[in-house]
This record gives sequence, C-alpha cells and structure tokens, in this order.
Amino acid sequence: QGVMLLNTVLTVEEHKANSHKNLGWLDFTLEVIKALSNRGGIVFVLWGANAISYKKYINSQTIHIITSPHPSPLSAYQGFFGSKPFSKVNACLEHMNKSPIKW
Repeated sequence: QGVMLLNTVLTVEEHKANSHKNLGWLDFTLEVIKALSNRGGIVFVLWGANAISYKKYINSQTIHIITSPHPSPLSAYQGFFGSKPFSKVNACLEHMNKSPIKW
C-alpha cells in the first residue's frame, strides 16, 4: 500500500536505546529521507524527537508531514495517544487524490 517504516537507527544492543547511533545509521536515514523528499506526493510521519529532527530535510512544499511524540511506553502518554496519525495520513492521501491505507 506504499507504506515504509524506518527508524532513525536500525540496530541497537538489547535494552540500550540508541546504542548504535554513531555507526552510520543517522547518515543512512538522512539520505533515504532526502531521496524520498524529492519525489513528492508522500506523507511523512515523524514520531519522537529523533525523527522530528529530520523535518528540516523534508521538502514540505510537496510532502505532507505529521509529527507526534513517539509511541513507545516511555512517551506514548505524552501526546501520542489521541494524535490519530493513521487517520491524518489517510486524510492527506485523500487530499492528494490517493487511496487511503487499510491500517
């Protein structure tokens, strides 16, 4: 359905968040975001401060951007619950005359 899920850091040591942050994943994530940003017609959903920090690299003229706190147990109650990211994505897709996603 055209959904890509991507963490800013793709590997970690068990129970150690961001333990592989300095192994090149941030550069990889940045390049993926830049490449997708140039395509247009995409909805980016940025969850949490790490993801939201990449917002400045997204071409917001042709891309829809939705942000909220991360859905992890550590921050879900700080604004993720009730943020309705999936219905917001579908609203953006419909605005672009695209089919909504069956989440």
